[in-house]
Amino acid sequence: MLVYLDLCCFNRPFDEQTQLLVRLQTEAKLHVQAMIREGLLELAWSAMIDLENAANPDPDRRAAVAGWARLASVDVAANERVEAMAEVFSELGVKAMDALHVASAIEANAGYFLTTDKAVLRKLAMEKRIQIVDPIDFVRDLEGACDENG
Repeated sequence: MLVYLDLCCFNRPFDEQTQLLVRLQTEAKLHVQAMIREGLLELAWSAMIDLENAANPDPDRRAAVAGWARLASVDVAANERVEAMAEVFSELGVKAMDALHVASAIEANAGYFLTTDKAVLRKLAMEKRIQIVDPIDFVRDLEGACDENG
């Protein structure tokens, strides 16, 4: 299964962990990354991740995120299809960079787009080409599928 994590998801462990939701999202995201390392999930990457990550002023965070590129099985370059799709998402009120991330994930044929961004989750809840979920919901769905099949 191919998954795409946006930058807010990649950076969640660096956020202040005093709120329960943030800690749970962090744990779920770390679980997803462990599954990627173990080969149980595949990671989709994109030029948008590289671009947004390069703007991070914290060199340690920037390096931590960039290191995941080598584990990606798909790397989507910016192209006209991605830009056109992102434009449609922007018209729905999604910020430009977020729209480009979602479009890149769809272009990669990822099954899931993982984000902790509430606005993206809300505005694109009805998107049919990809499941847009918070990392907690992703793990819950994944564990539920294992319980049903297991």
